[in-house]
Amino acid sequence: MARYREYCYEQSRLLPVSLRRQIQPGTFEYTINYLIDKQINLAVFEDRYQNDETGAPAIDPAILLKVILFAYSRGIVSSRRITQACDENVVFMALAADTRPHFTTIAYFISSMGDEIASVFRDNLTVCYGEGLIGKRMFAVDGCKISSNCAKEWSGTKKELLKKAEKIEESVKVLVNRHRDEDCSTVEASRREKEERAIENLQSKAKKIRTWLEENDERIGARGKPVKSNITDNESAKMVSSHGVIQGYNGIATVDDKHQVIVDAQAFGDGHEAKHLEAVVDSVQETFYTLDEKDDVYEEVILTADSGFHSEESVKKLLERGVEAYVADNRFRQRDPCFSEQQEHKKKSTDRKRISRARQYFNPDEFHFDEETGKLICPAGKPMKSKCPNWRDKKKGYTGKTYMGFEENCRRCKLKAKCIRNPGTKARQVTKIVQGVRHQQKSAVQQMIERFDSISGRFYYSRRMGTVEPVFANIRHTLGMDRFTLRGRAKVNIQWKLFCMVHNIGKIMRYATV
Repeated sequence: MARYREYCYEQSRLLPVSLRRQIQPGTFEYTINYLIDKQINLAVFEDRYQNDETGAPAIDPAILLKVILFAYSRGIVSSRRITQACDENVVFMALAADTRPHFTTIAYFISSMGDEIASVFRDNLTVCYGEGLIGKRMFAVDGCKISSNCAKEWSGTKKELLKKAEKIEESVKVLVNRHRDEDCSTVEASRREKEERAIENLQSKAKKIRTWLEENDERIGARGKPVKSNITDNESAKMVSSHGVIQGYNGIATVDDKHQVIVDAQAFGDGHEAKHLEAVVDSVQETFYTLDEKDDVYEEVILTADSGFHSEESVKKLLERGVEAYVADNRFRQRDPCFSEQQEHKKKSTDRKRISRARQYFNPDEFHFDEETGKLICPAGKPMKSKCPNWRDKKKGYTGKTYMGFEENCRRCKLKAKCIRNPGTKARQVTKIVQGVRHQQKSAVQQMIERFDSISGRFYYSRRMGTVEPVFANIRHTLGMDRFTLRGRAKVNIQWKLFCMVHNIGKIMRYATV
């Protein structure tokens, strides 16, 4: 028969703990403790407190910063869980000097840091710059779409939200009518109680939607059309990401290629990255003016960005500023000889239903000019008339001309089913476009494409993914900071800077001599 060692829960043991000895050199917590005590200027927090004569003593901002940064490095982003860790984890106790801050204190501190966090982030970069962790050879810009503290089910245009409210109210009517019909019969008390709670919940949801619709305006997108708003956090956006459709923010980071230090971090509540490129470029320039006032950083740094930042306006502004930038377009791989055989390896579908609708009809390339008559000829061999004079797109540098078939020819044409999509259309219309012709000047897009397709452009862009993508992998998967817990762009921007600061502190721990 097995024998076991005797044990007893009634015994006592005193465990003396030295808080300073829990913070061992070479660890992440030691780096945080050293940076905040020795390198970061905390005077920016002084104006937050007005208790010099009256009021209770406040917890030192240094303590709160240490605890928050260390908690984020362990994937703990909830203020309640941070407080719990300060009560249970000896390393958290050591960093907090056993002050045990309340979760409301932590939550308020994070959400109200604003300008202070920008200063702390800059001081952190100053340490990286002084230790030679920033090479200033190439910066890679990219965005990381992260879910926020709101549900995408509460998103929609005003028309969609109104329809949702009406649908909820209709459900309430169904439940109320059922109650009326069952008043004379015997119904289980538990079932009736559940249905009454359901009615209350549905009514509160409908009221919430209608109140929001009355107090808020329609959210208009870049194209002037209504876009989806969110009742919980209207500054967030519904975005398509690698993890599916999410409701959240796009955290844009600018990363140096030497040690993958993040030199700029900003969060935006939409997935259109191109319109934010100028703001990112300005922010990086302002940061390096603070670090080193001698020169403009873009005189020696090369900027790379993926196709999400490519647009006529964003590229044009980079060219006007003289920034040596390489921004990819959507078709850069099709022009790359290394991908010339990519079509051979793609899976070929045998299902005819999967063929796109556009491929079932004649495209503009199948309409040809007759050099003798100077007219455009359709696939059926019939001439087409010019609908309007030549037009020009001033932004993209395109010129073109629109043609239309004669109604009598299109009405009796045997190829009508393959040419006209809408049965109500009387004649086929075709626009022949010539790209990049405008007073013999190249558009900004064409200039960027030529620059990108050069040997140096392909070389630097090939290093972009290896520079910025591992940073997002470290933040989201290694460190576990994969969700924003705050609402509103200003607060989410604070949290995104804290996420990026934790990443940079990890670089200081590994490579710096402090």
